[in-house]
Amino acid sequence: MTYSNNLTFECETGNYHTFCPISCVSWLYQKIEDSFFLVIGTKTCGYFLQNAMGVMIFAEPRYAMAELEEGDISAQLNDYEELKKLCLQIKKDRNPGVIFWIGTCTTEIIKMDLEGIAPKLEADINIPIIVARANGLDYAFTQGEDTVLAAMAQRCPDAKSLKYKNINTIKTKQHTNLILFGSLPNTTVNQLTTELSKQNITIAGWLPSSRYNELPIITENSYVVGVNPFLSRTATTLMRRRKAKLISAPFPIGPDGTRAWIEKICSVLEITPKNLNTRESEIWDTLDEYIQLIKGKSVFFMGDNLLEISLARFLIRCGMIVYEIGIPYMDKRYQNAELALLEHTCNIMNIKKPRIIEKPDNYNQLDRIQDLKPDLVITGMAHANPLEARGINTKWSVEFTFAQIHGFTNAKDILELITRPLRRNNSLQTINNNIYY
Repeated sequence: MTYSNNLTFECETGNYHTFCPISCVSWLYQKIEDSFFLVIGTKTCGYFLQNAMGVMIFAEPRYAMAELEEGDISAQLNDYEELKKLCLQIKKDRNPGVIFWIGTCTTEIIKMDLEGIAPKLEADINIPIIVARANGLDYAFTQGEDTVLAAMAQRCPDAKSLKYKNINTIKTKQHTNLILFGSLPNTTVNQLTTELSKQNITIAGWLPSSRYNELPIITENSYVVGVNPFLSRTATTLMRRRKAKLISAPFPIGPDGTRAWIEKICSVLEITPKNLNTRESEIWDTLDEYIQLIKGKSVFFMGDNLLEISLARFLIRCGMIVYEIGIPYMDKRYQNAELALLEHTCNIMNIKKPRIIEKPDNYNQLDRIQDLKPDLVITGMAHANPLEARGINTKWSVEFTFAQIHGFTNAKDILELITRPLRRNNSLQTINNNIYY
């Protein structure tokens, strides 16, 4: 299934009011348990990390800041020797299974050759070093994860590199050849694994894995499928560099998306899906209380984390009216199946298809919001308070990045976030009525 020309795409030239992609460190260091992330940048990057992840400092997180000083920028210091000192200290203190060098805007501007330094230093200290340039030149902060996973994909072993390992283990892992990519909490990983196992599908591995030495084997016979819409660079790397076969499926967000995701995997693997419609119907029944609250209400996506298409499609299925889907960047090839499901959902719900605005201009959006007066605006934190001051309900889009929103059972968490501002206003109205009447 592919989307038709009935969807309306527009492109503006707005600024990218979003987090910096180096924020991906905050969830990836927790997912990859034996990792250490070294962010190479200026004081500004350090201040951002302190503010964005300050609550985690007391847990002794596995990340640090390599602060570039005047001598580094003017090339008076030897980059190799300076980084070697830091990595040896990291090895002594933490002994990680892998070190990630996160390049920032400054390393791009001064053309710091991280990719050239890393292999030599890796051989010297005997710890894998992966370079990922997750800098502010990207469109959205979630693309930081995309950059890291694309770099990891090139380090995944192939069958030849494992010839000295247990052959039985290799055969077991390669039986299904299905690899899922995208960083999700372990509970969500287990839920999706269970749903696929009900269809007699065994997952060969996840990218990223919990530990570096557990990266999945990728061969030309491997099938790969993503769980998040912001991983287009990873998908391209897996197809072009590793010659894997990409399963183009909607993303497992909401009961409808999860069912479509599993159905597409089953179709490609030539497996007849079992009881999926029943499973989806059961989940919809549990969401009825939330749906009654939001049905007929309107929502406006300003655009922030590239989850907008999937969330809009699910909310339309719940009966909401989506005026506009702003999105910082749109890879139509990677999101082709999701766009097709969005169009299909609009047709079955018999509603007008929303405008999709790439790189939206926030000033123009504020004018449109003022005219349309939606019941809810999903926006980045920069615009939330100004909109609230205008009497418009808002929800931070970043919350959907960190919440567990994938799979059948987590659909309730999405609606819990969506309805919270509306329920809060209803409660305040009740209080006001009790006071004044």
